[in-house]
Amino acid sequence: MAVKIRLTRMGKIRTPQYRIVVADSRVKRDGKVIENVGIYHPKENPSRIEVKTERIQHWLSVGAQPSESVKRLLCKTGDWQQFKGLPAPAPLQTAEAKADKTELYSGALKDAGIDPTKAAEEAEAKKSAKKSASKAKKSSEKKDESAKTEEVKAEEATDAPAEAKAETPGDEAKASEDKGE
Repeated sequence: MAVKIRLTRMGKIRTPQYRIVVADSRVKRDGKVIENVGIYHPKENPSRIEVKTERIQHWLSVGAQPSESVKRLLCKTGDWQQFKGLPAPAPLQTAEAKADKTELYSGALKDAGIDPTKAAEEAEAKKSAKKSASKAKKSSEKKDESAKTEEVKAEEATDAPAEAKAETPGDEAKASEDKGE
């Protein structure tokens, strides 16, 4: 079985991302692979190349042949020179680490002439004021609701005895005469 180290395409349209894989040479480009040994993202600035060096060296030592594109990538990472015993190339460029959002925010506040610690305290005070206001509003709504239910119960209690008096036998005849029955 002829084994190749090649790229398999991943990602979306116009944003390719590749995996560096070890596969049988007769298998389709995106077919079954033996092992994933790295990734390559060409659209990032600078391009992102991550390779498992010891696994690449193993596969090269047992006779796996890299494709032309993978061979160029291995030359950039220094794995091909290591396999051939040549001097290593210059180190790869790496992307700068993204700054922390809180640090960016505090830096912007300082540029605007605002003390970040005071701004954070004010923001927390506003949040706590909003929470306490919403709690007070909810409790007043509950009190109003309970007062209304008590009023309804009191009205029902006063109406109930009057209705009981109206249902005496003599009153039924008068009520039916008033209705015209």
